[in-house]
This record gives sequence, structure tokens and C-alpha cells, in this order.
Amino acid sequence: MKRRSLPVAAALAATAALLLTACGSGDDSASDNDKIAGADQSSKTPSASASASGAPAEDKPDGVDVSLPKDINLVFDWDKPKDKNEAAAMEDAANFVRAIYHGVDKRTSKVAAVTTYSTGGGLHYAQTQINDRVDGGWTATGTRRHYDVTTRSASNGSSVEVAFCVDSSKFYGKEVKTGKVLTSKPSIADYDYFKIIMVKYPTDENLWQASNVYVEEKAAKCQ
Repeated sequence: MKRRSLPVAAALAATAALLLTACGSGDDSASDNDKIAGADQSSKTPSASASASGAPAEDKPDGVDVSLPKDINLVFDWDKPKDKNEAAAMEDAANFVRAIYHGVDKRTSKVAAVTTYSTGGGLHYAQTQINDRVDGGWTATGTRRHYDVTTRSASNGSSVEVAFCVDSSKFYGKEVKTGKVLTSKPSIADYDYFKIIMVKYPTDENLWQASNVYVEEKAAKCQ
């Protein structure tokens, strides 16, 4: 049986909950308008485990390792948006996905990439995906394609929703001990629709972290 990538750790929220909201009452609270639901508006500092692993505490972590083995191919068929914040958020959403599979390959969720590119619910999601694979004794192999990306910003500039389709029809689980690849025939179960809420790291405008992840499984619109 094929092991699918990124099993759902959080149910898909209602569509309205993922839209930009405008719930101010016209008073001084108007600065809170147009936040993206699910976004932690004040991104947390990377945890001590990230710093201990060599991740810079305040600067853009260009040296953070998100490398993958040759048999894990993550393809991002994305066009870079014109908006600077959305482009940076989209880039780090891709780094968030890479960080998860980097952790899977290293057999631990305690890698600098995970705590650099995620926070809050996003951090929990990444750790769950990695730990499930480590505990199950399997990793991944093949090609996972990400496409049809859209980005949407909150008016305050601190949150961006990055949504995209995923095709895992050529991406499989692999048993670590035996090297056996767990394949199956392609089906609608290979297609997912992701919405990742990215929040700006407070001391660096170029670094964005995944704060929440929503997944729609068996997404026919992605076929």
C-alpha cells in the first residue's frame, strides 16, 4: 500500500475561515482588520532547539540546511508574485515543505529548518509529520509536485495565505530497514489542496514562518 505524503494533521477549516476578515467595529481596533484567520500575528522567536542547531536567532537563516537526498524530488511549479511580501512568504512556504522532508530524511524533527520555517500550529504540524514517519520506520521517495499556487495578503502586511495543489502520484513511502518502496496505482487520493498561513518573523522582513496548515484531501480540483 502506498504511503501518502503529509497525512492530514488538521482538518480543512471552513472556506470562510480562510478568507481575509474585516471584523473591526470602526474604533481603535481597526488595526486588527483584514487578518487572515489562523495566523499568529506576532510570530514567535525560533525555539532554543533551532539556535542550538546553528539557526541564527534574528537574521535571515540563509545557511539553514533544507537539503534532500537524490531520490526525494520536490518540484514547485510556482510563478513568483510581484508583491514582495507574498514572494517571500511563498518562498518560505516551499522551504517549510522542504524542512519537513529534510527532517524525515534525518530521522528527527529536531532540525534547525523546522524551527526556522514554522511556528505555532505549523511547527506542531511539521513535527507530527516527521515523527509519524520516524516511528513508522519509513521515509519517502519519488517526485512530489506543487502547482496552481495563489497568495493572499492581510492588509497589515504580516500574514500571507499560500494555497496550492499537490500531486503525489509519483511520490511513495519507503521502508527504511528494507528499502522497499510502497507503491500503488494513481488515484484521486494522490491529490491534495493545501493552505498554509505564513506570518512574518518580527525582526526580519525576509523570513516567514508557517503558523497553520489546512489540507483538503482527495481534491478533485487539483486533478
